[in-house]
Amino acid sequence: MVFDRGRAVDERMFKERTKQLALRVVRLVEALPKRTSASVIGKQLHRYTASVGANYRAACRGRSTADVVAKLAIVEEEADEALYLRDLMAEPNEIVAMAVASIKTLRARQRQPANPKFKMRNRQCSNTS
Repeated sequence: MVFDRGRAVDERMFKERTKQLALRVVRLVEALPKRTSASVIGKQLHRYTASVGANYRAACRGRSTADVVAKLAIVEEEADEALYLRDLMAEPNEIVAMAVASIKTLRARQRQPANPKFKMRNRQCSNTS
């Protein structure tokens, strides 16, 4: 029996979830830009998520508790590596969002009337140089 957030998940459901994960990743990888970096990360992500399902299936056929635990440890490791790769792909989106927000803020400041205190500080700095 496997547990997800405290609930028991049966073998059939877990196999289905790992299969759906692998299929979603296939669609994601197909949609990635055709660049070398995206291709490398996409292939690794695909490999890891496929490995999660394959190793879970192997764990279900384990001959002993130690065998099952060893296979589940591989599932855990591969899933964690997939999360890492997902984070690598997500971070550029967050950086783009932060850059866009900064640009909007700076453009809004340009449209506002000039702050006299700001100009005075700039003059003082230029006089002391």
